[in-house]
Amino acid sequence: MYDYVYHNTTKIIFGKNSMNSIGKEAAAYGKVMLVMGGGSVRENGVFDKTVSSLKEYGVEYCQLWGVKPNPDISKVREGIEMARAAEVSLILAVGGGSVIDSAKAIAAGIPYDGDVWDFYSSSKAPELALPVGVVLTIPAAGSESSMSSVISCGETNEKLSCTAECMLPRFAVMDPQNTYTLPEYQTACGAADMLSHLMERYFVNTECCDLTDRLIEGAAQTVIEFAPKALTEPENYDVRAELMQTGCIAHSDILDRGRGNGGRGGDWASHQLEHQLSAFYDIAHGAGLAVIFPAWLRYVSEKSPSKPAQFGRRVFGITGLSDKDTAFEMINRLEAFFKAISLPVRLSETGIDSSKFQLMAERALAAKGGKIGSYIPLTEASEIVKIYSLAE
Repeated sequence: MYDYVYHNTTKIIFGKNSMNSIGKEAAAYGKVMLVMGGGSVRENGVFDKTVSSLKEYGVEYCQLWGVKPNPDISKVREGIEMARAAEVSLILAVGGGSVIDSAKAIAAGIPYDGDVWDFYSSSKAPELALPVGVVLTIPAAGSESSMSSVISCGETNEKLSCTAECMLPRFAVMDPQNTYTLPEYQTACGAADMLSHLMERYFVNTECCDLTDRLIEGAAQTVIEFAPKALTEPENYDVRAELMQTGCIAHSDILDRGRGNGGRGGDWASHQLEHQLSAFYDIAHGAGLAVIFPAWLRYVSEKSPSKPAQFGRRVFGITGLSDKDTAFEMINRLEAFFKAISLPVRLSETGIDSSKFQLMAERALAAKGGKIGSYIPLTEASEIVKIYSLAE
């Protein structure tokens, strides 16, 4: 286990009455800019409850609508200009991962003299940002308690990330009831996203990290058990609460401490490969991960099956097989889980062909300085093309 520092100051306000706290939390900062996606937060009542709580505490606010899945830098720039003009003191994201990531980018861009895309397209990280708050409506990305933000640039077909402590949300309001009306596909994609966050952290070569191994395994079993139930019992509070809590924990960084040298432990190659998919194609992040992760596992299990085999034995209960056979049976069961919640497991199911495999592989490597992953490091475009091919 490596030495580490863990510092997460996000205040989590979880439960049935949590929406009542929005105004009180926001009032500590001043004028607010609400950042939202489409009309779903109007339809499910979340917007009205948010505004009602703000008004109760006399909090002024302005509104930025129109954040889309795989959020684009153009909307972030629009938000920065609006926030500056309105002289707001808090950026309040009302939505899921795309909205939260956009809010973080806006918050980082407001005090910055240059273009906020600098923080995503280079190793330069923001040192200052306006405070960010969250009203979570989609359990998936875990962005409500993480320092990370992922933004796309449609003009260049890039999807890049930025991580900085100043972007960590100050508070997150999490009411599982706000997820009752989520479409089944969105619920399923969210489950794939949180399970992928867990697996990214799991596959390391670090020795003596059994505690976090066990925590990740338990969280993964929770996703696998409760995601199908959420599809058949969408208004079951306990089911929705389990998923919302797991999504938050899966990406709060507590599960990867000590697993990596000098930062977030984990592999993260599958995320980098998926970012290229959703930069070029109209595919939900969770759906892309459901396709890419099994393919990556097939590739690495041929070379080093021990950790995938451990995951298979502990999470899926596979017994009586060799490490390699256990690893591949685990992959079969992982795919069966994704299929059971109606997610694709092959690129052919999404209409994506091999025409951009080489370009995506080269871009993925370039985005990370020529090396992706740590469990089995990928340093050649041909290795990444092989993984994309395994996903066809």
